[in-house]
Amino acid sequence: MSRELITSFLKEIPLFALLTDAEFERLLKGAEFHKKSKYDFVYMPDESANKVFFLKKGCIKIGTHSGDGKEVIKSVLYPNAMFGELCLVGESKRIDFAQCMNSDVQYCAVDANLIRAMVQQNLQMSLKLYEMIGNRLISAERRLESLVLKDARARIIDFIKENVKRYGQRVGYEMLIRHSLTQQDIANITGTSRQTVTSVLNDLKKSNLIYFNRRSILVRDMAKLA
Repeated sequence: MSRELITSFLKEIPLFALLTDAEFERLLKGAEFHKKSKYDFVYMPDESANKVFFLKKGCIKIGTHSGDGKEVIKSVLYPNAMFGELCLVGESKRIDFAQCMNSDVQYCAVDANLIRAMVQQNLQMSLKLYEMIGNRLISAERRLESLVLKDARARIIDFIKENVKRYGQRVGYEMLIRHSLTQQDIANITGTSRQTVTSVLNDLKKSNLIYFNRRSILVRDMAKLA
């Protein structure tokens, strides 16, 4: 990727919009651009945590595996997302994996020490970083509450609502979610089974609340989705 395209991409990241020209030039020199294919890993558990990543294109899932080998998806990330940032607050080795979900995933990797140095020198950038990490923690807390307090159907509906809120596109009076998730992925995110996801989605479809196919979910009426 050309320097101009990398510059344009990094300037879209809220964290870097607060940099001075000199700081941004330092960032460019320390940024590495990568391309990956579907199912490739950006990092794996126990690898050294010394880079922070910024997703330009495609979709990445962050997850882990339970003791019995079951995949647990903690989050699904879309363009402009930051990931791997726990190395900025003490993570020395990765505890999760980051895996590509599309055939053409593109991202920038920035040395964690460079970002730490910038944060120390730029108060606004420091505050923005704390805000971004804080929002990620709040989202994780809400998901944990959902797993503990709600049944499978409610968790799947919450998943749909959250994705509409974050990534939905209005189509007339309806909301469209484009995604790269299998029903097994949705099950791994919501702590349910693939069979349960299939049953709930089909039930919502029969009730004319949603329409779905392999790559999208159309929510017909958010107010009635419950």
